[in-house]
Amino acid sequence: MTLSNAQARDMQVLLHPFSNLKALDESGPLIIERGQGVFVYDAAGKDYLEAMSGLWSTALGWGENELADVAAEQMRKLSYGHLLAGKSHEPGLALAEKLKELSPFPVGKVFFGCSGSEANDTQVKFAWYAANARGMPQKKKIISRQKAYHGVTVAAASLTGLPGNHKSFDLPLDFARHAECPHFYRGAEAGESELQYSARLAASLEALIQREGPDTVAAMIVEPVMGAGGAMVPPDGYFDAITKVLDKHAIPLIDDEVITGFGRTGEWFGCGKYGFEPDSMSLAKALSSAYLPISAVLLSPEMTEIIDQESRKIGTLAHGLTYGGHPVTAAVALRTLEIYQERDVVGHVRHVEPVFLKRLASVADHPLVGEAKGVGLIAGIELVADKASKRNFEPAKGVGFKLSAFAELEGLIVRPLPSDRIALCPPLIISEAEIGELFDRLERALARTLAWAKSEKLL
Repeated sequence: MTLSNAQARDMQVLLHPFSNLKALDESGPLIIERGQGVFVYDAAGKDYLEAMSGLWSTALGWGENELADVAAEQMRKLSYGHLLAGKSHEPGLALAEKLKELSPFPVGKVFFGCSGSEANDTQVKFAWYAANARGMPQKKKIISRQKAYHGVTVAAASLTGLPGNHKSFDLPLDFARHAECPHFYRGAEAGESELQYSARLAASLEALIQREGPDTVAAMIVEPVMGAGGAMVPPDGYFDAITKVLDKHAIPLIDDEVITGFGRTGEWFGCGKYGFEPDSMSLAKALSSAYLPISAVLLSPEMTEIIDQESRKIGTLAHGLTYGGHPVTAAVALRTLEIYQERDVVGHVRHVEPVFLKRLASVADHPLVGEAKGVGLIAGIELVADKASKRNFEPAKGVGFKLSAFAELEGLIVRPLPSDRIALCPPLIISEAEIGELFDRLERALARTLAWAKSEKLL
């Protein structure tokens, strides 16, 4: 394959994250030139329906000029300002006020960063800080879950429960513990209902806490819907079951809403969809519709007070980021949240969800598909070699990546994930007609993948 000039230049200078670098040498990257609505376009003008909102993030789609105008206006007024050493600015404090207004749980104060990884690293540091403030230096373990994704910085990657994020990085660090992944399709026993499965997972969590020692566990972190680990929705009764275990041991719950926040599930936040109240929350991605990088940690009044008192004792709160609460980014994020409210974006998700889930259900009938399940406008599809036995393809065959490549040829961008799972996470503004186009292109890609799998004698 002959690479274009741009592709050749790219291969000389850019190290592409989460990419098979050997395969990339042969194919070259897909270079996107512009975007509008739910579509992006390459240099040749070919359109791609962006069924992943970029990286689960561009909730308002591309070409939202109002956000560009807000950014330009703020750049001209105050192009940079920080929140360190007692400094502040109007966009940062107004955004914090808006987040407290929208939060589904009581919030004391807000801490800003630039990415979900930074937010979850901050969660770890604050959990340790609070444990020391309480005179409990042994209380440092944080429970995550197998196949969870919480980021790639050292602490966040330790919480992530994916082996590929650990290999050759000397991770995870020893503070992280991983409970079972709540994936009913793969984890349930024969004849077990979702409620029974959830009860068993809660009992397993209880056993893990007892083995580690309840007085050593600082917190548990969860995604309401698991994202990069497979786009898996929780089984019925799961959060009700595990929060009872956490409450029994007074273990705080950190809610990682980096993917699910701001309407993705049909509620403002995933915790609202699944009926649990966290002690703190991590936000990013759709916070600014990914127009500029920003993240936020929302802290309970109790945690805020503990951090405040410990910092007074030490003399400073020695944690912060140069670009945390950047005024331009904060202004864009604030306007993004206002647009969600003014246009009732969450209501729109609820309106189109039945159309999305109906087409998703039809995909489940395809010979290659073992599971196709979602909520709101997020879904996971698992490809299998045998539907009856749920037998996976050999990982080396890369069937999920092959489907992603065929989808790209059909003008559709999806996300291949571990275990031959495919994620869908389109912009929240997607119309019913565009949902139809998304699944039409996906079905054509599935047909191509089936023909290829047969030709390779994988079935």
